[in-house]
Amino acid sequence: MGKVIFYEDRNFQGRSYECMSDCGDFSSYMSRCHSCRVESGCWMMYDRPNYMGNQYFFRRGEYADYMSMFGMSECRSCRMIPMYRGSYRMRIYERENFMGQMYEMMDDCDSIMDRYHMSECQSCHVMDGHWLFYEQPHYRGRMWYFRPGEYRSFRDMGGMRFMSMRRIMDSCY
Repeated sequence: MGKVIFYEDRNFQGRSYECMSDCGDFSSYMSRCHSCRVESGCWMMYDRPNYMGNQYFFRRGEYADYMSMFGMSECRSCRMIPMYRGSYRMRIYERENFMGQMYEMMDDCDSIMDRYHMSECQSCHVMDGHWLFYEQPHYRGRMWYFRPGEYRSFRDMGGMRFMSMRRIMDSCY
């Protein structure tokens, strides 16, 4: 089970809110959120309500100031990433709607261009595991969390262009 404590101000000051599951909007608990302590689990934090906006991956630890650490203005919603210990498998596609070149992945990929000579990935089907996709090679830039499911078009996600992928492993917990 995951647990995170959010604080209104930097350095764990101000009112706090303890969270142990997904929360789509902190506004009914606190007016703002600028720091947190992740006591257990892995979490995706969002800078807008309802799991929208930029996403940030948090694991156990103390985060005293989002702005200086990530450039994140504040946290408005969060999603707990369930622990997963099985195999990892997904298919990435060059085009929307599972069209174009397809590659099946079971491990991390630091550059789809280097590994598959693929300049774009526009859809995917995550069969097993939980994954983080990054907009730049070598796990840099903005990220997006993918859980098992079919993702027909990344255009629906603000036109993100993904160039590297990493499994969320049990070592993150």
